[in-house]
Amino acid sequence: MGKICALCTSAAKGTVKTPQERVTFQTEWGIAGDAHAGRWHRQVSFLGLAEIEDFRRQGVQVEFGAFGENIVAAGIRFKDLPVGTRLQAGEVYFEITQIGKECHKDCAIRAQTGDCIMPREGVFGRVLHGGEVRPGEELRILQPGERLPLEAAVITASDKGSTGQRVDESGAAVAEILTANGYTVVEKVILPDEQEQLAAKMTELAERGVALIATTGGTGFSPRDITPEATLAVCERLAPGIPEAMRALSLKITDRAMLSRAQAGICRRSLIVNLPGSKKAVTECLGFILPPLKHGIDILRGEAGECGR
Repeated sequence: MGKICALCTSAAKGTVKTPQERVTFQTEWGIAGDAHAGRWHRQVSFLGLAEIEDFRRQGVQVEFGAFGENIVAAGIRFKDLPVGTRLQAGEVYFEITQIGKECHKDCAIRAQTGDCIMPREGVFGRVLHGGEVRPGEELRILQPGERLPLEAAVITASDKGSTGQRVDESGAAVAEILTANGYTVVEKVILPDEQEQLAAKMTELAERGVALIATTGGTGFSPRDITPEATLAVCERLAPGIPEAMRALSLKITDRAMLSRAQAGICRRSLIVNLPGSKKAVTECLGFILPPLKHGIDILRGEAGECGR
């Protein structure tokens, strides 16, 4: 078990970082506003307090962030942890991806401090689940078999529902079914049929690392039905088999199922699935797709391997 001593950020790479009172980690990105954040494998950097203190004993006084590190923690020697190790601080989860790095000849940190210990002692990782962290919080190493939280969010797309003119029965049904199947529903929201608002909420939930983002409504032919377009705007990879399966199931009940334009796809570490707009239809569809969805989420999060039957 370790303890976070400092959380540091900078606006430019190759420069010292400045300690912050709190930071927001975004899934598959890093710290919001930090120069090293991005869609790569070195989203955050870790350095042990003991290594910094060893450097100080050489007579060079350096502040936290002087080596470009994001997270300084006591009680953990990061260099001894193998690649693939997962750590947790509050609701944030990390995975170590690299031990040490090459230090460039024009390294600004080396020029200011006379040395740079990140190539020897620094460790790098990615953010698996986002959230807010403050100095003083515990940082612990996950044990084999420990999993990320199985969270879900429900977005109802409805102009009338968002203004209180219609009771949201479908969203309530989705939340109830997901809870019964082991998900923790962290948010349930009703939004108007506006593409930008729907896309922004999906993106926000994906940044937090919510495993399953289920939408209900807005998948038909009405000019205001734009949930699929919002989904396509934020997804990085599509999962067409999921809506195809729902349509195939629903066609056994009604031929109008062929009119569904529902989509499903992946954004960061989240799975987004468009469900129908009626309570009856979402109950039928979820009962059919939930078991394989869980396996897909496990694969997406690196908690299960690909397997065939």
